[in-house]
Amino acid sequence: MAQSDLAAWFDLEKPTIVWLLAGYGFLASVLPMWMLLVPRDYLSTFMKTGVVVLLALGVIVLAPPIEMPRVTAFIHGGGPIIPGTMFPFVFITIACGAISGFHSLVASGTTPKMIARESQAIVGYGAMLMESFVGVMALIAATVLIPGDYLAINTLLSADTLAAMGFPVARIEELSRLVEVEVAGRPGGAVSLAVGMASIFAGLPGMAGLMAYWYQFALLFEALFILTTIDAGTRVARYLVQEIGGRAYGPLRRINWWPGVIASSAAVVGAWGYLIATGSISTIWPMFGAANQLLGMLALCVGTTVLIKMRKARYLWVTAVPMVFVAAVTLTGAYELFFLFVAKAGTATGSDQALPLVLDAILVAVVAVLAIIVLADSTRKWYGYLVQGWPIRTTEVVAGGGRTSPAGLHPMASGHLDIPGGRCC
Repeated sequence: MAQSDLAAWFDLEKPTIVWLLAGYGFLASVLPMWMLLVPRDYLSTFMKTGVVVLLALGVIVLAPPIEMPRVTAFIHGGGPIIPGTMFPFVFITIACGAISGFHSLVASGTTPKMIARESQAIVGYGAMLMESFVGVMALIAATVLIPGDYLAINTLLSADTLAAMGFPVARIEELSRLVEVEVAGRPGGAVSLAVGMASIFAGLPGMAGLMAYWYQFALLFEALFILTTIDAGTRVARYLVQEIGGRAYGPLRRINWWPGVIASSAAVVGAWGYLIATGSISTIWPMFGAANQLLGMLALCVGTTVLIKMRKARYLWVTAVPMVFVAAVTLTGAYELFFLFVAKAGTATGSDQALPLVLDAILVAVVAVLAIIVLADSTRKWYGYLVQGWPIRTTEVVAGGGRTSPAGLHPMASGHLDIPGGRCC
């Protein structure tokens, strides 16, 4: 595969890839959803579902041995990849199909544009179940690798260092030869997942010599999730920029005002494109998990408020109970993460290593404090509405939708939101 005459067409330099991703993200966030985002998602769903089902069948047929021990010495912290303890870090690390900030933003920003009525929300629920299944398959694919090889891929530690930690490297050179790519020292999870998936697929009957192909195929499978993050994430960020900016300049809030749409999308794409191009994304990435789950907690907080204002307090357990759990776990994780960053910054050898850790500690603290403030204020209002009988006023306007999907799931026409006891303007 690497020796193919076509390899040069796909072996692109990092700046070229960044520009291509930025261009795609800009177009996907500006164009109507039915034109690019929806059909791209629709087509990629077939590949995602097919690959996951095939991977599950491969696991059932081959029954590959789980090389990773059930519990390692890092369960209490100090791991080379995740420094914290299993609880609560597992909840701020694995987000596939979980309650999270990104999922809540997509569920409130793009999913409603693809369905006609609330009863069709099962589409989104089914997608979350499928993504949970993807997370389970990804864990299996990772655990079939020898622990030393897994750590050699996901860290920059030498083989001698890993061996001294009790994780000798066994097949890393063989794996690199089989997939025709050097896989050691490729942290992030994408490479180890692709190697694990390729190992399972190559074990199927008639697939013995195709591990390099399956490795690239697995990377393509992962890229579909990355594209979803780029297009949906950029679009949602554009909504947020327009809404916040609209408070200062009214027309910017209109989703059909093209200068505002283009400027907001360009600002969002420029921001994440700069972080990726300069490598600065690695500075803030370690605190992403905690920030993501705190945003998910705030989404449940908003959902609880909406239920109260709709006079459906009997359903509060649907949002309030998971909100309490997510808040407790994530705030605990943010607390521990803050002191981990501070401790690592204190032992850093130079300012260039200490500064990113200090920045992460500050960002984690700020995000956690803001989340606590919102939660406290919301709790005060819930008490007022439910116990003290405060009057419930609704001023939110429901924006009308347009054509979004060629598959027959069209949003409701513009109108008003009926709320028992009142009517939204």
